[in-house]
Amino acid sequence: MIRAFVALPLPEPVRQKLNLLQYLLPLPRRVEPEYLHLTLTFLGELPGPVLEDVHHALEALRAPQFDMRLLGVGTFGAPVPRLVFAEVAPCPPLEHLQRKVETAVRRAGVALERRRFMPHVTLARLDPRRSGAEAERARLAAAIAGNNDFSVGPFRVEGFALWRSHLGSGGAHYEELAQYPLLPAATGNGA
Repeated sequence: MIRAFVALPLPEPVRQKLNLLQYLLPLPRRVEPEYLHLTLTFLGELPGPVLEDVHHALEALRAPQFDMRLLGVGTFGAPVPRLVFAEVAPCPPLEHLQRKVETAVRRAGVALERRRFMPHVTLARLDPRRSGAEAERARLAAAIAGNNDFSVGPFRVEGFALWRSHLGSGGAHYEELAQYPLLPAATGNGA
C-alpha cells in the first residue's frame, strides 16, 4: 500500500519566502522547505495497481496554467490550533483544477472522503499536549497577527504532481512520483 496525494509544487522563490515566514513565527515543528506544497486531494493508502490507474487518469487531465497568490496566515483547529498555514487568495482556476483532479481520481476508482476544498500551504503542525503549549499558543497568536499581511505572488502554476508520503517519527517525508504539466494559458489570467 502506498500513501499518496496530489499537490501543487511551489516555485523555489515562493518556498524561500514561506521558509522566512516560518522563522518569523514560533513554530516547534516546521514543514521542511522542500516539502512545502498545496494539496489538491489526499488519496490515502492505495495498492500499486490503483495508483497506476490514478497516474494514467491524471496524465489525461487537461487544464490551463494560471496565476495564484498566497495571502495571510491562519490556523486549523479550534479552540486549540493543530496546524499553521499560509492562506491562498481566492483563485477560481485553482478550484477548477482541484475539481478536475478529484473527478479524475474518482474515475480511476479511488473513494475519496467528501471534504470542502480549503486551499492552503501547511507551515507547521502543532502538538497541543506539549507542556507549556498554552503559552506557546499565545505567542503564536500574537506572531500570526503581526504577520497577517504576509503576501507572495502572484506566481504561475505550471503543473501539479503525484506524491508519496512516508510517515516516520520525525514527521512525514514526501517523494514526487510523477509530474503533470498544465497547458499554457490563452489569456493572462489563466481563465
